[in-house]
Amino acid sequence: MNDTKTLHFGRIAATLPVKDMQVATAFYCGALGFSKTFENGNPVGFIILKRDGAELHLTLQKDHRPAPFNVAHLMVDSADALHDLCKAHGLRIIKGLRDKDFGLRAFVFEDPDGNRIDVGQPLLD
Repeated sequence: MNDTKTLHFGRIAATLPVKDMQVATAFYCGALGFSKTFENGNPVGFIILKRDGAELHLTLQKDHRPAPFNVAHLMVDSADALHDLCKAHGLRIIKGLRDKDFGLRAFVFEDPDGNRIDVGQPLLD
């Protein structure tokens, strides 16, 4: 039996399926300020995006149908600012911005492909 106490985990990143890589990249890079650090394929079928401590992978899936649940959780330092930005870009807000009893100011939005992103900001005591 393996001793899991000696096992070290590195980064883990969400992979979001997208129908149109250009539209998705324009949103995440243009609207949210991510930077493309890697792409693969011709036409491009996979991209890695980074901003601050966040990493996001986009994969081209022409027949993508969004899941009816959150597919990623994003921690930010201002949920209000991101909420305003999402509204300014006409994104659908699934769960409105509010303080939760588990210590986060949170909301859920859909990206241009319908992927649900749960956003949280730690509340100060």
